[in-house]
Amino acid sequence: FIEGARSKDYDVLVMDSPLTPHYIGKLEQKDSDVTFKRVDSDTLDKLIDKGEERESGLTDDEKQKLEPLFKESVPEQFMVQFENMGEDEPPVSVVQSEFMRRFSEQQKLSGGMNTGMPEMYNLVVNTNHPLVKSVAETKTEKKRKKLVKQMADLGLLSRGLLTGESLSEFVKRSVELIK
Repeated sequence: FIEGARSKDYDVLVMDSPLTPHYIGKLEQKDSDVTFKRVDSDTLDKLIDKGEERESGLTDDEKQKLEPLFKESVPEQFMVQFENMGEDEPPVSVVQSEFMRRFSEQQKLSGGMNTGMPEMYNLVVNTNHPLVKSVAETKTEKKRKKLVKQMADLGLLSRGLLTGESLSEFVKRSVELIK
């Protein structure tokens, strides 16, 4: 995420101290024109709204066909969304909103009180990536399911969210796909 943001000429600060959330909150309170966003809180095109609109590489029917497959490929606390990103962006990304991330960090810093709210994530599907387009055009449902699961797991893996049995299944499926 950091590398991607820098490639788009964004100014990136690496702030990894436990006090960072407090410091950022104080800075944002002091100057209402200043806003900090994590580079992994949204897709790069949405971090700073430039008013650019891209066309989707998928039809509405193709999105409707793929959405349930992506939903069943991730845990229930994930929202699946389709975005019209560049072809050079990843086919699938996992992001956590800035609000949810800050809320979670505040809870941990204030004694770890558990509100019972699960961590929420968004699985963002890039409608303009060639791999997503080819999966949408795949004829057999079985193969489409397998490829969607593979892409979703790659997104989870990139965020360190693929562990245990799910990770073992991913490795096994990867070997089968490259045979």
